[in-house]
Amino acid sequence: MGKRFRIAMIGQKRIPSREGGVEIVVNELSTRLVKKGYEVDAYNRSGYHVSGKEFQRKGKKGKYYENIRIIIVPTFKNGKLNAIVYSFLATLRALFGKYDVIHYHAEGPCAMLWIPKLFGIRIVATIHGLDWQRAKWGNFASYVLKFGEKMAVRYADEIIVLSGNVQSYFKETYGRDTNYIPNGIEKPEIKEANIIKQKYGLEKDSYILFLARLVPEKGLHYLLEAFSRIKTEKKLVVAGGSSHSFEYIEKVKKMAEKDKRVIFTDFVQGETLEELYSNAYLFVLPSDIEGMAISLLEAMSYGNCCVVSDIKENVEVVGKNGITFEKSSIADLKKKLCYLLDNKEIVEKYKEEASDFICRKYNWEEVLKETEKLYRR
Repeated sequence: MGKRFRIAMIGQKRIPSREGGVEIVVNELSTRLVKKGYEVDAYNRSGYHVSGKEFQRKGKKGKYYENIRIIIVPTFKNGKLNAIVYSFLATLRALFGKYDVIHYHAEGPCAMLWIPKLFGIRIVATIHGLDWQRAKWGNFASYVLKFGEKMAVRYADEIIVLSGNVQSYFKETYGRDTNYIPNGIEKPEIKEANIIKQKYGLEKDSYILFLARLVPEKGLHYLLEAFSRIKTEKKLVVAGGSSHSFEYIEKVKKMAEKDKRVIFTDFVQGETLEELYSNAYLFVLPSDIEGMAISLLEAMSYGNCCVVSDIKENVEVVGKNGITFEKSSIADLKKKLCYLLDNKEIVEKYKEEASDFICRKYNWEEVLKETEKLYRR
């Protein structure tokens, strides 16, 4: 039997985990690759789940998960230094792994991909979004992220982007060709409102759902302000955890503290997450910046009527099968929400078409096939 093709995944916080879109993508790719006979090592960061220890996967560190070898990389607790230290140490360790490909995920970790390139190792980089644009980062962190972007442009054998908008950015800014491979999704099982009824008093179609990390660029503050101006008995459920954004979380909770209709669930996963997706009246993603929102794909796969800001990355996903509003416009968001709250038949029409549309459009097996081509090109 010949030598098996070996791949290292560097860039995720931890798998298996829902700490962010990067973790979901790395998990989906890695589990599928090992089923096809590849050897995959996932370089996880040390520490706990970004939303708290209680969400951490139980079990021993440094073992195997779904036949993926998990390698724990020590790093600082400081959020600003965490990614760069992790990437450096993971890269040094990977030099001795006899990998056929090292696959870097996100701009920060890409800052170190020039090192294995010096040793002739094939490098694939996935740019999940233009991270330096995000509001939570200071000047130094933004510089490191931009540096990672430039290192990917200069040294990566292949660059994967998740949206046509980011593909255009790389071509126009650097003259660099990239590979457009969007994320995938699978059709889920719809769940009745049991846990969420007991825990939060939620019935089917009784709430509007926001589900994302609680960071400024996701635009929750627009939604809270718009919702506060609407007369409705429906609840607004805010499901999501922190991502080094404690000041912002304090701000949005203060905005909503007098509105008893707003429910903050903190980070959710498992059956609670599935029930929230399955029973929402509307799903709203008012983001200013996105790479490719996994939560939007998931919401549509559950057959939700989705209301999204009109940034290119969101419009590219929903097409004509979702409602858009002018980015950052509280007035336009309020207008669209009021229209949908008053017209249930319109909401039902979007719900009927959403799941089939999104599951045909985005498919993990297709993502795997296209990624494999880049590994072996």
